[in-house]
Amino acid sequence: MNIPFVSFRPMEQELNSDLRDAFKRVLNNSWYIDGEEDKAFESAFADYCNAEHCVGVGNGLDALMLILKALDIGNGDEVIVPSNTYIATALAVTYVGAKPVFVEPDINTFNIEPTFIEDVITSNTKAIIPVHLYGQACDMDEIKSIAGKHNLKIIEDCAQAHGAIYKGQKVGTFGDAAGFSFYPGKNLGALGDGGAVVTNNKELADKVRALGNYGSDYKYHHIYKGNNSRLDEIQAAFLSVKLQHIERMNVERRRIADMYLEGINNSRIMLPIVNSDCVPVWHVFGIRCGERDDLEEYLNSKGIGTNKHYPIPIHLQECYKDLGVKKGELPVAEEISRTELSIPMFYGMKDDEVKYVIDVINEF
Repeated sequence: MNIPFVSFRPMEQELNSDLRDAFKRVLNNSWYIDGEEDKAFESAFADYCNAEHCVGVGNGLDALMLILKALDIGNGDEVIVPSNTYIATALAVTYVGAKPVFVEPDINTFNIEPTFIEDVITSNTKAIIPVHLYGQACDMDEIKSIAGKHNLKIIEDCAQAHGAIYKGQKVGTFGDAAGFSFYPGKNLGALGDGGAVVTNNKELADKVRALGNYGSDYKYHHIYKGNNSRLDEIQAAFLSVKLQHIERMNVERRRIADMYLEGINNSRIMLPIVNSDCVPVWHVFGIRCGERDDLEEYLNSKGIGTNKHYPIPIHLQECYKDLGVKKGELPVAEEISRTELSIPMFYGMKDDEVKYVIDVINEF
C-alpha cells in the first residue's frame, strides 16, 4: 500500500465544481484585487473566528510582519517566539528590525512553555508570539497573564490552527491580533499563497490594511511606508468555497488523529499529548522517536510518506548565526528537531490506510 504524506485530491475532487464556478465568477467579473470576493471572504472568515475584523494579505509571514509594523514594533525591540516553530515566525520579527528571543517548548505538546517566558523578558520586550503549532492551541490563559503583568502585546501565529479551540474559544481571538496562512497545505488552504490578519481592534485592522496596500488609506495618498501584500480575488473566491467545509474536514482530521492515538502502541514511539483544554485541528500529526531517521526509512520502504518538522531548529540555521545562540542552549527544541517525524494526515484518508500506518509503526 502506498500512502502519501499529504494528498489534496479527495478534497479537490469533492469541491471541483464549486472551485471551477468560483474561478469563472472572478474571470467574468474582470476584477482581481480588492474586490467583492475579498470582502466576502474577509467577512466570512472573521465570523468563523468569532472576531470583529479580518484583513486579507499575501501570505502568513506578511500577516505577522504587518501586525508587528502596525503595533510600531521595530528597531531595538525584542519579541518572544517559541524555539520550536517554522522560521516564518522569527523572520516576521527580523523584517521589522526587532530581535526574536526564543523560549523553549513543552516537549509533549511542542508548543511554547509559558513558565519559561518571564525568564527572557527585558525592558526591550514588546510582544509575545505564541504559535499554535500543528493545530493544537497554546496555554493562552498563562500567556495572557504574563503579557498583562508586563504590558506586552500578544500576536497569535495561527498559520497551522484554523478552527482550533482553547477553553471553548477559537484561536486568533486571545491577543491583540492573529496571523493566518492559507498556504495550500493548510487546513484552510488556497490554491496558491494567501494569508489574513484577524483582530477585534478596528484601528489596528485599518492600519494593517493600509500597510499592506503600499501604506495607502486611499488611492495615491500614503500615510505609511507600506508593503504590497493583499489577498487576490481568485484566492479569496477559492477560500470562500473551502471555508464552508472546514469544520467537517477538521472533524475528520480529529477522527484520524484519535485512531493514531488509540492504535499506535510501540515503546519506541512517543505520541503527542493533547492539552485537555484544547480541541486540536491536527494540521500535522507529529510523533517522536529516538531512532527517527531509521523509522523514516522504514516507513518510506513500506510506502508511507513522511516529513520532518523541523530538522534544523531556527537558532541553528545559518541565517540566524548573528543571534549568537549556540548548540545546546535550547535543548528541548533541538531534541524535537532530532526526533520528530510527521506521519500522513489529510482529509480523505481511508480507514484501511490509517490502520496500515498504525500497524507498520507498531511493527517497527
